[in-house]
Amino acid sequence: MSFATLLLFVPACFALNMAPGPNNLLSLNNASRHGFATSCLAGLGRLLAFAGMIALAAMGLAVVLHASEAAFLVVKVAGALYLLYLAVQLWRAPVSGEAPGGPGGRGLLRLAVQEFCAAAGNPKAILIFTAFLPQFVNVDAPTPVAEQFFWLGLMFLLLEWLAIAIYAWLGSHLQRWFSQPRPRRLFNRTSAVLLSCAGVGLLAARR
Repeated sequence: MSFATLLLFVPACFALNMAPGPNNLLSLNNASRHGFATSCLAGLGRLLAFAGMIALAAMGLAVVLHASEAAFLVVKVAGALYLLYLAVQLWRAPVSGEAPGGPGGRGLLRLAVQEFCAAAGNPKAILIFTAFLPQFVNVDAPTPVAEQFFWLGLMFLLLEWLAIAIYAWLGSHLQRWFSQPRPRRLFNRTSAVLLSCAGVGLLAARR
């Protein structure tokens, strides 16, 4: 990849990484409850899902979502229902007596699974990788296309983890305010409404 292409790719990619969405909202919420490190580690679930999507896009399997309405419908309905499930859990989450702290091994795994499922259940993410990353691949370059795609995908994941860290940092600085029941309840229910909107928006999405 040329330096000029890199100058275009990094800011455009980071803009996608930083865009508010269900996963970034989860990072913010997890950090406000369990701290910066826990939120960043839970974000590995998201990175795993995105790595799989990038691999699918590189192999051309994402074409299935373009071509098959049934496949797209199954993935988006599953993803939307999961977001609505998370919204219900947040709306009903207890707030009294909560103290910020690490959730432990099983709790961390649960948070990572939430991140993974929220990312994997969004078929639009695969289509973004199919439409976005290939724009920066030069088929006439001496470097094989697969190798170019690998490096582009790796940079995307690194920038995604930076976005996770930024949202986690913001959430961790809100811990003291959220230690009070009323602000915590307000934040949980606001997050629940936003996740519900994301789920409904996903249901309305077309290929």
